Amino acid sequence: MKPSHALAALLVLPLAIGAGEVQISTPAGPFATFHHGEGDRVPFLWPVLGPGGVEVTRAFPMEKGRSGESADHPHHTSLWFAHGDVSGHDFWHDRDGARIAPAGEVEVVEEDGAARVTSRHRWITGEGVELLEEARTMTFLDLEAGRAIDLDLRLTALQDVTFGDTKEGTFALRLHPALRPKGDVARGTAMNSEGDGAIWGKRARWVDYWGPVPHAGEDHVLGVAILDHPENLRHPTWWHARDYGLVGANPFGIHDFERKPKGTGDHALAKGETLRLRYRVLLHDGPGSASAIEGHWREWAGVRPDAEPAGDDGGH
Repeated sequence: MKPSHALAALLVLPLAIGAGEVQISTPAGPFATFHHGEGDRVPFLWPVLGPGGVEVTRAFPMEKGRSGESADHPHHTSLWFAHGDVSGHDFWHDRDGARIAPAGEVEVVEEDGAARVTSRHRWITGEGVELLEEARTMTFLDLEAGRAIDLDLRLTALQDVTFGDTKEGTFALRLHPALRPKGDVARGTAMNSEGDGAIWGKRARWVDYWGPVPHAGEDHVLGVAILDHPENLRHPTWWHARDYGLVGANPFGIHDFERKPKGTGDHALAKGETLRLRYRVLLHDGPGSASAIEGHWREWAGVRPDAEPAGDDGGH
């Protein structure tokens, strides 16, 4: 993994805007497709391709029957954002009809060597009640450190709402089966900013999974790092990161992660209030390097190399 993070000469270009999807590509080939149609329960990115055009997330359930892939957890749609308890409604699982629906046109702008995709969504219960408006900006970049996807999410309450204390959420990826630490065809390694390999339920500024992924008849070693912004709620976040390939940043599930009283992680938004969350997904070539990823996190987050990273006490 290269330690430099300046923009490479390669530009990221929006290829097409279709019915319910936006395709992002580089001159070297596809990067990602954003699915946001009326038929999608939640908006998601799939496929997501790292350096060399290697897929880094699971294809199921969008495409079934891939060799080495398991068919568990069909609500794990590659790269997505949802939560299992918003005022008692489950947007994480496909259970009670809750969905995150498109609300307006998607805009794509190419500037400064990046493709910026802006969209709006409504969080609607199974009964048709609108709880949240989501304003989402995704920026796709080709950096010397690898390909990157920045997500800037602004969730505005349309009525008083509470994000509930549950591990089921929130910003998540379901990794390619070769990148997971355990399971059939698993060859991955995981670490976090605190030097832990077992990262479920622990707090960290970032996590990284890497390993050899088969592509075009040979193994390609690459990794996926997910970075939590220092201004996010309760940074550094907790990680709902399973060894079967799920990795999620979740600032709400304190009860599950730390065995504290139920409701400790609840976060209320009054009508009109906005919760902003920012993340970066870095798709890097080669094995993970803690020093390189930490340096990348600091540059992205605007934290000086010699500064002590800030954090909160994990409370309300």
